[in-house]
Amino acid sequence: MARESVTSSQAPAAIGPYSQAVWCGDLLYCSGQTPINPSNGKLLEGGIAQQTHQAFENLRQVLAAAGLGMDQVIKCNVYLVDMADFSGMNTEYQAQFTAPYPARTTVAVHQLPLGARVEIELIARK
Repeated sequence: MARESVTSSQAPAAIGPYSQAVWCGDLLYCSGQTPINPSNGKLLEGGIAQQTHQAFENLRQVLAAAGLGMDQVIKCNVYLVDMADFSGMNTEYQAQFTAPYPARTTVAVHQLPLGARVEIELIARK
């Protein structure tokens, strides 16, 4: 099966050899998004709530380019550099979805690109 990539000019450009998202049948696999401001390519200043919001806004733009929305997300993986940010991330995360919520994994990592505090990847279904 050939890969069919999805790209949004409204989300930050990939900073490596990967696609913003790839279709596999009815599933869209979105690469992780950090809180990069797509208008200037710089990391958004601010706390975990602001950074989480920007990461989701970037993902929302990729989903839109594929003709999908947040209500079609079935799985999220969240990467935090500090688990002390869990509560702040979780509050913003909850605001992005309605019940029933997507499945989710949240893990702590040592470091993220460009000094981001959060990175989020997701899977959505047509």
